[in-house]
Amino acid sequence: MRNKKSETKKNSEKAQGTRTPHHIISYIDNLKAEIAVFFDLNSTHSFRPFDVHDHFGVEDKKVRQLFNEIIHELEESGRLVYNNDGSYSAGPNKPANQELSGRVDRVNKSFAFVIVEGREDDIYIDADLLGGAWDGDIVTIQPLTKSARGSRSGRDAGKGRTEGRVTGIVKEASAEIVGVIEITPRYAVVQPDNKKLFDPIFIDTEDTKGAENGDKVIVKVTQRPTRRSQAEGTITEVLGKAGNNDVEMHAIMAEFGLPVRFPEEVEREANKIPDKILKKEISKRRDLRDTLTFTIDPVDAKDFDDALSVRYLDEGNMEVGVHIADVSHYVLPGTELEKEAFRRATSVYLVDRTVPMLPEKLSNNLCSLRPNEDKLAFSAIFELSPKGKILKEWFGRTVIHSKKRFSYEEAQGVLDAGEGELYNELNALNELAKIFRNERFKKGAINFDTPEIRFRLDENGKPLGIYQKERHDSNKLIEEFMLLANKRVAEFVYALSKGEPKNTMVYRVHEAPDIDRLQTFATFVSKMGYKLNVDEENQIAKSMNAMLSKVEGRPEQNLIESLAVRTMAKARYSTSDIGHFGLAFERYSHFTSPIRRYPDVMAHRLLQHYLDGGNSVDPELYEESCRHSSERERLAAEAERASIKYKQVEYMSTMDKDEEFDGIITGATDFGIFVEITSTASEGLVRMTDLGDDYYELDKENYRIIGQRTKRIYAFGDAVKVKVKDTNIARRSMDLYLADNMSSKKSGGNYDSRERRPGSSRREERKPSGSSSRHKDAGSKPKSRRKR
Repeated sequence: MRNKKSETKKNSEKAQGTRTPHHIISYIDNLKAEIAVFFDLNSTHSFRPFDVHDHFGVEDKKVRQLFNEIIHELEESGRLVYNNDGSYSAGPNKPANQELSGRVDRVNKSFAFVIVEGREDDIYIDADLLGGAWDGDIVTIQPLTKSARGSRSGRDAGKGRTEGRVTGIVKEASAEIVGVIEITPRYAVVQPDNKKLFDPIFIDTEDTKGAENGDKVIVKVTQRPTRRSQAEGTITEVLGKAGNNDVEMHAIMAEFGLPVRFPEEVEREANKIPDKILKKEISKRRDLRDTLTFTIDPVDAKDFDDALSVRYLDEGNMEVGVHIADVSHYVLPGTELEKEAFRRATSVYLVDRTVPMLPEKLSNNLCSLRPNEDKLAFSAIFELSPKGKILKEWFGRTVIHSKKRFSYEEAQGVLDAGEGELYNELNALNELAKIFRNERFKKGAINFDTPEIRFRLDENGKPLGIYQKERHDSNKLIEEFMLLANKRVAEFVYALSKGEPKNTMVYRVHEAPDIDRLQTFATFVSKMGYKLNVDEENQIAKSMNAMLSKVEGRPEQNLIESLAVRTMAKARYSTSDIGHFGLAFERYSHFTSPIRRYPDVMAHRLLQHYLDGGNSVDPELYEESCRHSSERERLAAEAERASIKYKQVEYMSTMDKDEEFDGIITGATDFGIFVEITSTASEGLVRMTDLGDDYYELDKENYRIIGQRTKRIYAFGDAVKVKVKDTNIARRSMDLYLADNMSSKKSGGNYDSRERRPGSSRREERKPSGSSSRHKDAGSKPKSRRKR
């Protein structure tokens, strides 16, 4: 009996973190900070001690006494004020209100980050402090003091980061959730597809809208979960049987709140637009129909929103026109077309389809610069010297007639052969493009020349293979002239300004990277034998390009390039003229893709407004549209990545379980290591529970795990061989085995993962398949669609 009491006391002390005097002090300091924060967050109210006891769920008499003493100490220090009615309230010495707002990124079941606009580091939020917020919610947060953060549940995932708690939900994410329905005789439940949503949604069995067990559905959440009740919802649409390609692509769009179909009134309005261009309209424009003009696009492209023209001048100079579909001529303010284009703000490129921003009548017909047809365009025309110097430039509305449609492959074939249709023109443009490209890099542009992940699909959308599409000179040729037009339009509008303030314009901006994030990345790559100098700001781009050049062609190329991109700040739209760090441009706009980007439509309208002699417009009106467009772009990029991830996992599910793959370790956590399979750029998780030869611990500072007995190390960047253990297509996740570690696991060695130290974490066993605690460093890159 005495031994049992002793064990109970020991466990009680352990639970309260009271094994040593140091732990006692930490516990009390943490408790004091938590109580102070409680009063700060509720500064408009007063509380009696028993209210505080009740809030913290304190029942033990001695602990209540401890709380009372802490409250008294806080009063003496001025943090609390004692009121005549026996209650306490926040005192005048409380810290200044530091409340921030941002979007919740629910990394896993244990914690989330809140992404605050304009702030480089994200705020770490423990799951217990989310206040019921879900992934995607816009919330207000209160940063916690260092002493208030403590070591809740023994975790240290947020160590080194600013931490906080959610104080309110400003705007809930979309109430419509996509998932698979499970129907039983007594109830129905929808399991969300989104890996960042962890609560099943219960449905009344009489309200299943005809869905069958295993169907993919869209459910509207009517009640979020609380501590006492589960999430509830109603089905709004039955998409079809899970696993069907069309159903899954539709589900991905719905998951990110992106529309698939156009409203009927939008389609009707588009169909009423006449196909024929009126002579009256042509008379208002510069007529370039006799100038040699052609397009270069992907072989499977259906919309051609840019074209190039070439005209030879005296003294070896050349006139090059960059012609962009004049979408703003057809999409007028106040129309249903305009409203829908704004709502969408971007086209979405999934693995097997494009979901356009504009109806097909516009995107594939009226606004598509198809060959052998007269088309309305907005043009930037440059007179260039053989050395790439801009001698003259002109901007305005035109009418053009494309003589030829090249695919990238066809144009590259002509360049490689040194002969063929329009070889002289293509070669001259290519030489100029190389001059522009070299000039950019000299000025500090960063060479993120990453390949696209592409799939070979059968007629039903099933992946037959994965490959990385290479970029050739023909791709880079088009990119450089699009960059030139975007840059010069921004400079032209700025130069038109007479004094201050400068003309309002929609810019594509890209801030310089945060030095701490750069240093972290530099430490990452140093573990793999690469050097990145981040000490001198003016040398960052040069050093980054040198490092990326060395990694080219190596197995870790995709990993390092992905991390490099994520280290940089995200490009966005703004009326603030702050430049583009990645391109090394002082100012830069998006002018060249109005078929698929709403900001380009705004840029066209503003440019024409200033060409007509208009005064600067109110920037706030456009800034709100810029924020909306940036957010829609983010959602579209996430949907694109989700479709890539889905097809990657679907493809890997067809692999022989005994086949070995070369891989690179892309992350280490306390529940396993992430490995990217080199040949398919597919990432999966090797769980700690499947490392059977030893008990492994995380060495977080060095991005690796170490075996306790064998001292075997698996580190970030290590090359390994893996086999596919399991795939979960619905969750877009994959579990792997390490090929050289499987023998120990199968033989049931002495160091099976079930053998743990007393009190060790079992989080890896609760972890959903394929989830990641790394912050936004996992996953595939979206297709590069000239998004600079």
